Amino acid sequence: MSGQYNVEISLPNEIDGIGNKLRHARLTKRLRLVDIAKEVGCSESMLSKIECGKAVPSLGMLHRVAAALDTSIAELFNAADEQDFVLYRAGERPSVSIGPAPPEAGIRLERLVPYSPGRSLEGNIHVVMPGAIIGGAIKHAGEEVGYIVSGELELTVGERVSHLKEGDSFFFRSDLPHSYRNLGEVPAVVVWINTPPTF
Repeated sequence: MSGQYNVEISLPNEIDGIGNKLRHARLTKRLRLVDIAKEVGCSESMLSKIECGKAVPSLGMLHRVAAALDTSIAELFNAADEQDFVLYRAGERPSVSIGPAPPEAGIRLERLVPYSPGRSLEGNIHVVMPGAIIGGAIKHAGEEVGYIVSGELELTVGERVSHLKEGDSFFFRSDLPHSYRNLGEVPAVVVWINTPPTF
């Protein structure tokens, strides 16, 4: 399937404004920065910078902050979509770029399944740029399955480290600590499905 997927790195970075959304979610739940920092395992000053738009969190940190706020990345970024049938044409999928600036140095999630509070399935295309890393192991309830469309990915699940290449697939329980990174020289493109929605 190599060459059939066009990696477009010029899409707008939709992480803009995430700080305001995180602050709103925190204040709505009447939590202090120190409360979230303690649960997430980072400094109050780092969280403050993220809320003020002066720092961009890694995907792993964003996941941990969202979990501490009892929400998900999907809920933070998307308006609810209750449609029974959704079609995204090539190049028109909603996406979220996360990681260091510029966006072509981080990770982009392209939505396959629009967010809705009642949905039990989530699907994204993870475009992981060379050198990009999720930013620490995460774990949560559920199950995950993925397929490497192109490129290479190092996937760590529990104590097991796997080097995945084009055409490889994987499955694991989400309650096992997991992380990934791209050690290759080209973007890794992964179709990633999980239930329940977390990203």
